Amino acid sequence: MTDAPKRTPLYDLHVELGGKIVDFAGWDMPVQYPLGIMGEHKQCREKAALFDVSHMGQVILKGDNVGEKLEALCPQAFAALKEGKARYGFFTNDAGGIMDDLIVSNAGDHFFVVVNASMRHQDIPHMAANLDGVEVTEIFDRALVAVQGPAAENVVGTLCPAARELKFMETTLADINGVECRISRLGYTGEDGYEISIPEANAEEIARAFLAHEDCEAAGLGARDSLRLEAGLCLYGNDIDDTTSPIEGSLIWAIQKRRREDGGFPGAARIQREIAEGAAKKLVGIKPVGRAPARAHVEIQCAEGNTIGEITSGGFGPTVGGPVAMGYVAKGHGEPGEQVNLIIRGKAQPAEIVALPFVKQNYKR
Repeated sequence: MTDAPKRTPLYDLHVELGGKIVDFAGWDMPVQYPLGIMGEHKQCREKAALFDVSHMGQVILKGDNVGEKLEALCPQAFAALKEGKARYGFFTNDAGGIMDDLIVSNAGDHFFVVVNASMRHQDIPHMAANLDGVEVTEIFDRALVAVQGPAAENVVGTLCPAARELKFMETTLADINGVECRISRLGYTGEDGYEISIPEANAEEIARAFLAHEDCEAAGLGARDSLRLEAGLCLYGNDIDDTTSPIEGSLIWAIQKRRREDGGFPGAARIQREIAEGAAKKLVGIKPVGRAPARAHVEIQCAEGNTIGEITSGGFGPTVGGPVAMGYVAKGHGEPGEQVNLIIRGKAQPAEIVALPFVKQNYKR
């Protein structure tokens, strides 16, 4: 017997707003609202959209030298992460594969970590077992919402002036409607915006306050997926997993120079070798020439008809106005402009390898 899906503190609000509820990583989540995925996507690119991301795991790490200890699990320079700053990172395994990606924030007296919903069962015991002298606490009494889009600063800033002062990848504690919340200027849509951790009891009231702003509408998982794909952002379990390395996943930018050189994290030998010599395959952007979208597992062939890889994420890009995809291609391939074929329903469809992202990222730096 499977467990019934869990519900976030905003479940009743999703139902009231006409959200179409699906099971996602064991949670009842809205995939879309009456506005529709295209409308919600456009809303986020042009104004602001509110996403419920309470299914993500929120974890507090307390102890001495937490950043330094995290460096034994991740290739990121967390020891150098200053108070009030956040950083994208990932756990690696001994084979150099990515166990999960995460956001780590230095909150002063503790580190605040957000992990993927589907991997919390792995990540939290992993930290508890390996962070010596660090208290690892998953918090269940807080919602997490993302307000994303060019109008996000006005939507959030109207209720919380302190939010306007944050730059991309900065975090602070501030009051919204008299409730202390953790506000971080980041997100996974390619747009400016915030992720806000809110006490569960106040989550609906604060979400409604954001939605009351004329520029803000609710958006679901469908738009979140098309937005992150256009922004060239990996989805764990699709584009990266425990067999792909950060170098294969085109994530070398997320490994700071000191860590690239010094190593000292799981799988460092493979990752340093791939930095020096190149990886066997790499993640690239792919733009189908026609209108047919290329979904995950579609075969990629070179112009000569040899199989060189496969699609990991694909769909229609509403802002691009056509299909977009990401996938892995073998070493020796992957330069922007290379013509390839995608085998869709047994037919070869022309496509081109392009530089990521498909849509310019609009973070406030």
